[in-house]
Amino acid sequence: MIVEVFASGPAETNSVLVCTDSSPQAVLFDAPLHCVTHWQSRLKQLGKTVGTLLITHSHWDHIADAAAAKKAWNMPVGIHKEDVGNLEKPGSDGLPLWFPIEGIGADFYVVNGEEKRICDLKVCVMHTPGHTSGCVCYYLPDLKVVISGDTLFQGSIGNLSFATARPKLMEASLKTLLNLPADTVVMPGHGDATTIGKEQGIIKRFFYD
Repeated sequence: MIVEVFASGPAETNSVLVCTDSSPQAVLFDAPLHCVTHWQSRLKQLGKTVGTLLITHSHWDHIADAAAAKKAWNMPVGIHKEDVGNLEKPGSDGLPLWFPIEGIGADFYVVNGEEKRICDLKVCVMHTPGHTSGCVCYYLPDLKVVISGDTLFQGSIGNLSFATARPKLMEASLKTLLNLPADTVVMPGHGDATTIGKEQGIIKRFFYD
């Protein structure tokens, strides 16, 4: 099993590549600017390709290379339906773009609570609105890893000041993450990895602030 993180783009946004030994295809989570060139080189070393792109949410820094990824690997792209509009037309969410971003359509929608077998990897979808209405975390139970996007970081939670944010929904989303085992590794959209156990304090503090 291979789990690798690459930070790129103006916001140093993480993309995460996960692949099993049994599949020739990997799953890529998020597509920040310049990540495709990096992953093309790395996948050539591994003798694999990308089989699916899963988006945690559609803010520009997480989708800037989505069109490039589609062209490079011609794989299906999944996102929550609440965030598909900005994937199709970047900038339609009202956030300023630092540069032009080519939009693409989704090939499928991810749905809260569903368990999908993708590239021989078990992926559980957790709809965690707050930072955006369509924010999703992807839990990989066989690895005890959750790809948290911009819902939960090391020592912080997702920014709730954007027009796209749904602050009233964040508490329930964070409580959902607290239901995961304490030793679950959290791989956020920015910064270093942490664990659910280490972030219990920051999560609970949000409830009472």
